[in-house]
Amino acid sequence: MFDEDDLLPLSGLQHVIYCERRFALVHVECLWAESNATVDGRHIHERAHEVSSESRGDVTIARGLWLRSLRLGLSGKADVVELHRIDDSSEGINLLGVSGRWSVFPVEYKRGVLRHEQAYAVQLCAQAMALEEMMGTVIPAGAVYYGKSHRREDVPFSDDLRASTEEAARRIHEIARSGSTPPPVPGPKCGPCSMKDLCLPDSTDRAGKASVFLVRALRDASKADP
Repeated sequence: MFDEDDLLPLSGLQHVIYCERRFALVHVECLWAESNATVDGRHIHERAHEVSSESRGDVTIARGLWLRSLRLGLSGKADVVELHRIDDSSEGINLLGVSGRWSVFPVEYKRGVLRHEQAYAVQLCAQAMALEEMMGTVIPAGAVYYGKSHRREDVPFSDDLRASTEEAARRIHEIARSGSTPPPVPGPKCGPCSMKDLCLPDSTDRAGKASVFLVRALRDASKADP
């Protein structure tokens, strides 16, 4: 269990799965750079939080709900948490001043078109695990909503996904405690990354290779000395 002062941003899970160096640049070195994609994404989240709550028949919608998990050591804000009225009195939760039992269904908003992204699934699963801890219930599934497609991807919270979420949470705490930024791993993901000009993956990688070459050269030279 973590203390309140040790909680890290839940959104960091998405960064660490996409790229551990990106996570460290944002959450350890406190650097940030915007791109059209990040601006669009921020606007989608802001619109999702515009109305605090609403009811639609047997569905109550809470927006911008603050979450925390002392077990995972995370805190953050859920875009949308849907509460669905259910008939089974042995499941779900009670709502203060409202009759019936309600199941909990978190929804994360993302820009772009419908697709599966493991980083998004892990971020959503962490929200569900925080809600389970806060509300004393079991949440079997949630959804990721894609703004360009105006469609959802349903995400079941399987044992494997929960294990991946716990591992990602462990990893961001490990990187944060170390206070160091992992070296770059250049690849296709670097092209669209908003942090590319701060990360400099290609030049940093070349510098890293040069340093390795220099160490090897010095080692070989020392072995050659009589």
